[in-house]
Amino acid sequence: MSRTSPCRLATRAGACLRIAVAAGVLYGGAAGAQPVSPAETLLFETDHLAKMQPATLVYQFSKHSNVEAAFTDSVELEVTRSKGQVHATLHFLSGKRRRELPEIDDAHGNPVLLGFLEHDIAEMKRLTGGSVTYFRKRIRMALANSAQVTPQRITWQGKTVEGQAVRIQPYLDDPLHARFENYVRKTYTFVFSDDVPGGLYQVSTSLANAGRTAPGTVVARAAGQGAAAPTVPKPGVATPGAAPPGAVTSPSAKPGAAGTKKVEPGAAVSAAGTPAAPGAAQPGAVPGTPGAPAAPPIPAIDETLTLVKVAAPRR
Repeated sequence: MSRTSPCRLATRAGACLRIAVAAGVLYGGAAGAQPVSPAETLLFETDHLAKMQPATLVYQFSKHSNVEAAFTDSVELEVTRSKGQVHATLHFLSGKRRRELPEIDDAHGNPVLLGFLEHDIAEMKRLTGGSVTYFRKRIRMALANSAQVTPQRITWQGKTVEGQAVRIQPYLDDPLHARFENYVRKTYTFVFSDDVPGGLYQVSTSLANAGRTAPGTVVARAAGQGAAAPTVPKPGVATPGAAPPGAVTSPSAKPGAAGTKKVEPGAAVSAAGTPAAPGAAQPGAVPGTPGAPAAPPIPAIDETLTLVKVAAPRR
C-alpha cells in the first residue's frame, strides 16, 4: 500500500484544506512512495466513524506531574450526519487550556487523535524549547518504522472487548536525544477497538522517570546489598585508626603524624582539613546534601485521554 494524501486521514473533498495543518502533525514531509505501516493504517487509514450515529463522545483527560500542577478536564467530539456524510466538531479541553480545532465535514478518522497529538507536540515545545517539526518527525518515523500492533483487551461499559494497541518511544534511538535527555524514554500508547464508538478508546503518554536519579547523584546502598555495613563504635571504646574527638585528619596524613587540627564543635570542615566558611557549599558537593544547591526534579509526566461515555448529540 502506498502512502496517500494527508487529507484522507480524517476527511475528504472540501475539508482537506481545513485540516491540512492537523494532518501534517504526523505526515509532513513523508516520502510519497514509502509503504504505510500497520500502525499507521490503524491510526490514520481506518474509517473509525463509519458506524457512528449522531452522538457526543465524551473523553476524560487527566494529567499527573511532579513539576507542574495536575488537572482533569474533558474532551468532547460531536458527531452528526447529513446527506450520508459525517460532520465532526471537536472541543479539546476547556477554559485557558482549550485548543481551537477546525470542524470537519465528511469525517472518517477520529479527530480526537489528532487533537491529542497537536496538544502533546505543543507541550513538548513549551517544556523543552524544541522544534515542532522535530517532534512531528520523530512521532511519524516511530509509527512508520518501529511500531507494532498488538492485541489488547479493554473494559467498555462493564464488558471485556477486544482491541488493538500501538506503543512507540519516538526519542529513544534518536542521535539528538541528548538535547532532550529527560524526555528520551517518553512512551506513547494508542488503544483502538471496533466495539467502541469512534474506534479510539484511549491515547496516553508516559514519562515515568520518578524512579531515575539525576546525573551525578550518589545513591547510598543498604548494608548487605554490595556495600559494607558502617562500623558503630562502642561507648568509651576507641575505634582503631580513628582521630581524637574534635580532630580532623588530612587525607594524606599518616597515622600518628602531625597534621591534625583542632576545630570548634559544629564548625564546617573543607576537604583539605581547614575550617570552611559557615554555609559555604563544598567543592564537588552532591546535590541534595547539606551546603549544596537542590537539584531540579527529573520530570515525571503522564497524560491520559480515555473515552468515558457516549452522550446524546447536542441540539
